[in-house]
Amino acid sequence: MEKIETYSFRVEPFHVDFTGHLFLGVLGNHLLNAAGHHSHNRGWGIDHLNQAHYTWVLSRLSIELTEMPAQYEHVEVETWVESVMKLFTERNFLIRNADDGRIYGYARSIWAMIDTATRQPSDLLALKGGDILNYVLTSEEKPCPIAKHGRVRLSPAAQQLATIDTHYSDVDINGHINSVKYIEHILDLFPRQTHEQHRIRRFEIAYKAEAFLGEPLTFISEPSAELLPDGEAASTQIEIRKNVGLADKPAGESIVTAHVFWA
Repeated sequence: MEKIETYSFRVEPFHVDFTGHLFLGVLGNHLLNAAGHHSHNRGWGIDHLNQAHYTWVLSRLSIELTEMPAQYEHVEVETWVESVMKLFTERNFLIRNADDGRIYGYARSIWAMIDTATRQPSDLLALKGGDILNYVLTSEEKPCPIAKHGRVRLSPAAQQLATIDTHYSDVDINGHINSVKYIEHILDLFPRQTHEQHRIRRFEIAYKAEAFLGEPLTFISEPSAELLPDGEAASTQIEIRKNVGLADKPAGESIVTAHVFWA
């Protein structure tokens, strides 16, 4: 079987923002759909895994774009597995226009497989006799020309921006807050002017712990000292915490970190 899967979609009017370009969260969902199709067609989809009480969880996602797909454009996503380790696997994506072939950008992701009963990581190389190794396409065979995931390091100057409640629509089939919902909540922190005058050049997000329905999320932010020509911060680091203000853990628990780079 081919090691690369191609997933296609059209940018629908109800999936674009007020600039006429695809919401990053919707693009994130399409990347996850592409990953799901690739895994399913090779016997590693969650429909197969759930029967054995396993599931995939996204650990890191980095998306880098030279432009965002616009309304009515036809888009193709190529996805492949770059490496498999004991507890994690690296999956890459290429995002391009299906009609003229121009490349919008690339994405990198890291996934873990967990036991749905214990919520602990499982040994990927021990499952199904290590069959997953048959679908690896190394960086020498198929390059992904964007940087790997960075790290967020907030200073004491970081400020609390908002606290929001979590609701029914935030929760996915795994029972925790959906990975793409975090992306949407983060981008909601920025004013309309930022989205009108800038585009997202790169978005990095790391998932460190789970949050569940009803747990409030607190957002802490720190803009970079580097500025764009119009004086806005070139990037912003963000941390999401839960259980902030509890007597035993007043600072809460860090569950997600992200870094948004603007152009």
